[in-house]
Amino acid sequence: MKILFLSSEMAPFAKSGGLGDVVGALPRALRQAGHDARVILPLYKKIKDKYHEKLEFRRWAMLKLGWRTMYSGLFEMDFDGLPVYFIDNEYYFGHENIYIDYDFDIERFSFYQRAVLECLGEPMGFKPDILHCNDWQSGMVPVLLEAHYKQHGYLCDVETVLTIHNLKYQGIHGREKIQDLLELPDRYFSESGILKDGVPNFLKSGIQYANRVTTVSPTYASEIMMDYYGEGLNGLLGGHSWKLVGLLNGIDTKSYNPETDTALSQNYRKLNWKSGKTANKLSLASSLDFAERAEKPLLGMVSRLCEQKGLDLLLRIADELLNEEDVNLLVLGTGDAHYEQALRELESRHPDRCRSMIMFDEQLARQVYAATDFFLMPSIFEPCGLSQLIAMRYGALPIVRETGGLKDTVLPYNEFTGEGTGFSFANINAHEFLFTIKNAIDLYWNNKQARAKLVRQAMSADFSWQKSAANYAKIYRDVLIENGHLSSESV
Repeated sequence: MKILFLSSEMAPFAKSGGLGDVVGALPRALRQAGHDARVILPLYKKIKDKYHEKLEFRRWAMLKLGWRTMYSGLFEMDFDGLPVYFIDNEYYFGHENIYIDYDFDIERFSFYQRAVLECLGEPMGFKPDILHCNDWQSGMVPVLLEAHYKQHGYLCDVETVLTIHNLKYQGIHGREKIQDLLELPDRYFSESGILKDGVPNFLKSGIQYANRVTTVSPTYASEIMMDYYGEGLNGLLGGHSWKLVGLLNGIDTKSYNPETDTALSQNYRKLNWKSGKTANKLSLASSLDFAERAEKPLLGMVSRLCEQKGLDLLLRIADELLNEEDVNLLVLGTGDAHYEQALRELESRHPDRCRSMIMFDEQLARQVYAATDFFLMPSIFEPCGLSQLIAMRYGALPIVRETGGLKDTVLPYNEFTGEGTGFSFANINAHEFLFTIKNAIDLYWNNKQARAKLVRQAMSADFSWQKSAANYAKIYRDVLIENGHLSSESV
């Protein structure tokens, strides 16, 4: 099968979160399984600056976008065997950041989606069977494909799958501008079409018109059909539940490997995890000018600093935790200014026991995973989450709230059977979070054998992309069979 991924992000070219990691890994896993998977991205300034010598020019065209006529360039690059295409336009993508301003981003990604569809087939030299769209930035593609192409007998054998990485961000704007940018007929501007509460909604449109909708964990797929998690789209998702599937993300197990990771001061494996973690703990403490005893539990968090990630729960109990327990705490990340300030103040109150590192540093993040004994993820909601998967890979036991992918991936410790890969709590309650941390610390001090078993089980968990890629391939096949492009006998 031939699959083209449409995305605003892809690691390592352009990444702000989990979307970039998924698009950087899933197409590769599909190619390893024998499918012709490729990716098409906007050609952001930082990509052009870094990779300009490797970019191969394919074609240019003038694209009509409402009253505008805009240059659209197409470049291609072989990225370690994975074909990656780039849509070029200096006005829209010649900026330092991936995302700029919400109003302008709507226009930029409207251009991107239309430019991609204009490239398919002969201009690109590749005609996919499946367009795999990701989040709102490509959510209008199923609509545009129907309105501008299939209606006229072109690209009739191209079908669509939409993956929701985070339902909170939907791509919403006024009707007049969207009708101008996308030139859709009036019949699409209804609540049964692209409108949600009277205004165009990119993500809603993708859910409505795509052949299949996936999200990044089974529990999140169930949650988003509920009022609390549904972000206003739960009714629509419930009505389309027949085509909604939750598939767990994986991680790049070659990159995230404590045996070979060059960011670590000492590499280690399951058999020598304790000595490896101790060495990394002491090395990180030294680099942070942080008084660390090797035997003391180290708690870590690597996260965007926002409400979704449960920062309010952590801040509510952090002083109590640090005053009552003999532990140290590291937090790495950037985000909302008031959380950044609150964490700086927390460090100022506990200068010998807490470090708030308000930055994003990939190397430092890996060192935190390797050094910490317990990894905190008290998320209010979490579509899948990658940090807990990476933490387990490095032998840091996650302490998570039972939501979305956290519930699907972290098996809570069972003191009677010894089963588990971490610790969890159910409710959005700060002291329930605190008591779960205290239980983990008690295990650390008083049952070293059980802790060692948990670490080995966590490090043995399989979160590679192969299983997920096989599940995605089945969805693609089902879509192609249903639409008469593939016979069930050929599968």
